[in-house]
Amino acid sequence: MITLLLRLLRLLPLLCGAHRHVALENLALRHQLAVYKRTVSRPKVCRTDRLFWVALSRVWAGWRQALVIVSPNTVLRWQRRRFCEHWTKLSARPIAGRPPVNAEIKALVTRMAAANPLWGAPRIHGELLRLGIDVSERTVSRLMPKRRRLPSQTWRTFLANHVRDLVSLDFFTVPTARLRVLFVLVVLAHHRRRVVHCNVTEHPTAHWTSQQIVDAFPDDSAPSFLLRDRDSVYGHVFRQRVKGMGVGEVLTAPHSP
Repeated sequence: MITLLLRLLRLLPLLCGAHRHVALENLALRHQLAVYKRTVSRPKVCRTDRLFWVALSRVWAGWRQALVIVSPNTVLRWQRRRFCEHWTKLSARPIAGRPPVNAEIKALVTRMAAANPLWGAPRIHGELLRLGIDVSERTVSRLMPKRRRLPSQTWRTFLANHVRDLVSLDFFTVPTARLRVLFVLVVLAHHRRRVVHCNVTEHPTAHWTSQQIVDAFPDDSAPSFLLRDRDSVYGHVFRQRVKGMGVGEVLTAPHSP
């Protein structure tokens, strides 16, 4: 009752003026809204109603006083939600992407790859173009079944396969009682960890070292591979002599012991 009296006092200037009909109609509508709001706790608002109030809040400064069915904060929340949905839609990925490939084309690519194991994606792509099937080479590469590569040979397997033909040589030093240093050359066969040749010198040179290789493997008993380090004692003379014997040199990594 108090609310109705307040509305009458607010519309009193209009009732006494020229807009009496509009004021009475406004009063009747507001009374019906008050009754509706008492009977319905939360009225249902559709999307068009939300858009109407969002647009009205942009062009009318007094929209808060006329709003009855919902609170002004609800209209502002609608506006923020519409703003977020608009920019989310603009920044999202386009729905339309790469067209799907026909199942018959997939089966044809799989069949061609299985029947011709040496054909790659470029060859199959060219054959499809000859048949009038227009697909990209990248698509053909994606449709081809992935062949499982055979595992590569490990270092352990390599040693096991070539250990019979692999020897190594290296120097180590021995101090004497007279404070001299002797250099001992050892040639080792890896198959049985057997010392093939051993000799001692006080001044090792490339010529002396190459002669030790010849003495260690007389006639045609030279191995296929010789493992050594990168010491400067294995100079040009040594490398030429080993190459003439048909032995392949395998060098260790730099700065390795």
